[in-house]
Amino acid sequence: MTDQKNKPAPLAYQNEPFLNSPDGRILRLLSEYSEPLSRFRREQIRDTVVFFGSARVHSRDTAANRLSEVRGNGAQVSATQQAKDMKRAEAAVDMARYYEDARRLAFLLTEWSTQIPAKRHRFVVTTGGGPGIMEAANLGAHEAGGKTIGLNINLPFEQNPNSYISPSLNFEFHYFFMRKFWFAYLAKALVIFPGGFGTLDEFFEIVTLAQTEKLAKKIVVVVYGSDYWKKVVNFEAMVDAGVISPEDLELFQMCDSPEESFEFLKEGLTKYHLGPQQPKRTGEAAVPEIAKTRP
Repeated sequence: MTDQKNKPAPLAYQNEPFLNSPDGRILRLLSEYSEPLSRFRREQIRDTVVFFGSARVHSRDTAANRLSEVRGNGAQVSATQQAKDMKRAEAAVDMARYYEDARRLAFLLTEWSTQIPAKRHRFVVTTGGGPGIMEAANLGAHEAGGKTIGLNINLPFEQNPNSYISPSLNFEFHYFFMRKFWFAYLAKALVIFPGGFGTLDEFFEIVTLAQTEKLAKKIVVVVYGSDYWKKVVNFEAMVDAGVISPEDLELFQMCDSPEESFEFLKEGLTKYHLGPQQPKRTGEAAVPEIAKTRP
């Protein structure tokens, strides 16, 4: 009988069944921290401005084309269905202004930030990487000639990365909370465009961190589109009910034009993040900027 030797077992970090198992979850979590950290350092990204907003808002041209299609479908669908389709198509045309405004604001911000003398890239436009407002912001930054980041997440619908993300800064996440970590960790400013559940979740999570002083830096927050947001969230009612303080409304600024938003962001970013540098503490120079935390 011939002796048979066992084949070498796979190395643990090459064992895909283990890596994809519940026991390998901690390694997957660490990967969604370490791999982006490595890339941000390699690409010399110091900090970001994050744009949140609906994935379902289209450009003006796309929305107008859809409205024309719906108008031409009148003979093929019932009157009730035609009325519903028209209402949605007309709403999409109205909402398209936010796509164009996000594109313009990202352009202005990137055009300004790329002129800041710095060894690393400052205030890089960052989005969730998908369509809609996210695409618009990445497009505007791309048109201004700057780097732009997409923190995409794997979803069963809506969320394929748009084509305007800088290829080396196109990320794919499995875990929502690790994606949220990277939204918050590098952000010096936040721009909240009209959106749905996801936008509300992201907005309130970061504003809560600011309210409770859990952020290591001052974050400048623009809530864009007062007509939309005052219908969706009654902030004054929250103050009147005593569930937030009047001062909490100072955590963000409502704006209604790209130019107004840009000036507010520029002023805040300059004041809080481009002012005179404080003397370094002993040993601080050895700590990478991206890894610094509150003292």
